[in-house]
Amino acid sequence: MTGTTEVLGGSAAVDDAARSVTRPFYVYAVLANTLFQRGVFVLFLYQRGFSVGQVALLQTLLYLVSGLVELPTGVIADRIGRRASIVIGQVLIAGCLLGQVAFSNYWVFLALFIGQGVGMACVSGSDTALLYDLLVRRGATAGYVKIKSRFTMLGTVASGAAIVLGGQLQQISWGVVYVGSAACLVLAVVVLMSGVPEIRGADAVDEQDGAEGHGDATAWRAMLRVATPALVTLVVVSGLMHATLTPYIIFTQKTLSDQGAGTALVSVVIAAGFFVGGLTPLLSDRADRRIGYRVIVPVSLLTLAVALGLSGLGLVWVTIAAFLVLAGIPEITAVIVDNVFNEAVPSRHRASLLSMIAFVESALIGIGYLVLGAVMDGLGSSVGMATYAAVPLLACLLWLPVLFRGARVTTEIEKPADQKAS
Repeated sequence: MTGTTEVLGGSAAVDDAARSVTRPFYVYAVLANTLFQRGVFVLFLYQRGFSVGQVALLQTLLYLVSGLVELPTGVIADRIGRRASIVIGQVLIAGCLLGQVAFSNYWVFLALFIGQGVGMACVSGSDTALLYDLLVRRGATAGYVKIKSRFTMLGTVASGAAIVLGGQLQQISWGVVYVGSAACLVLAVVVLMSGVPEIRGADAVDEQDGAEGHGDATAWRAMLRVATPALVTLVVVSGLMHATLTPYIIFTQKTLSDQGAGTALVSVVIAAGFFVGGLTPLLSDRADRRIGYRVIVPVSLLTLAVALGLSGLGLVWVTIAAFLVLAGIPEITAVIVDNVFNEAVPSRHRASLLSMIAFVESALIGIGYLVLGAVMDGLGSSVGMATYAAVPLLACLLWLPVLFRGARVTTEIEKPADQKAS
């Protein structure tokens, strides 16, 4: 009985330690994703007089810039602090949102989207690195998939609620929509600053076994140490999945509009999609234990291909049904794959290495926007969607060797002690 009590007490202590980290992160997730313009910003850009190609170029520029500055911002996050990088990024994004509602010139929008891309890069990698390493300090990384699932759920549900409200606020003015989004980002920064401690790469280096021998290694050398062929494949395949899912969600606004859906219905559908995408990650922990990332990755890619193909039929209710039913499955995969990446990279360079991975994803998303926008311009929105299904099918083919050969994605280098024990 004494041994059992000690185990239960230890488990409770870990849970309490995890909660001390996660509470402010959960509030931050809600505020940082309360972006009222997210579900209707494409319609806003069209009302500004921009064409589909111009909108696609803006989105491509946003993600390409974000990708190009991922590495330097990741290094900065490791040097000056992950929380500081997030704060800089969110404030920059808020300023760019205010600029978008204040100006209508396309060249100004290009500059604003560049700035927003830099802000996204400051946040990307830093938030995950900060959360994961704070859990490492408290010996609670075994619950990371469940915690990240809840973090994702709260963020996407908040996005869905904000999108519904954004469609209503737009009837007042676009200014209310964009100023409200910027204000929520500022509040998110306040919560982060007041409730989450700062941590740098050097602060976290001794929190994992085996780190001491590589204390002076650069991020590039650290990446080479952990970059197994299977991990590199996973990075590319994950990037292609995001390069499919992200443009698909955004350009579904245009597809539904072309198929006869009104602005109000479009905002409701996109919001419902975010609710679905927010709830499905709660299944990530169970899916990780019972299925594993090797199988869930191709399943997600195939569901994306099916959703795109059904959207190509040109039937608005079929497009809506496919979007709501199938778009949530890749969100499960994203949480599981994120955990694999965190297990694979050393703590000292976590933000830098996650930024390298995010660079690949951002570059592929940017190219995906450009390709899908061009295809929709040339073939029409419905046929263009169906044609784009070739991208997730290609990613599925790239993953098949890893699936059938059972190649290792992670190494034993710097794996958290609690995971080694388990």
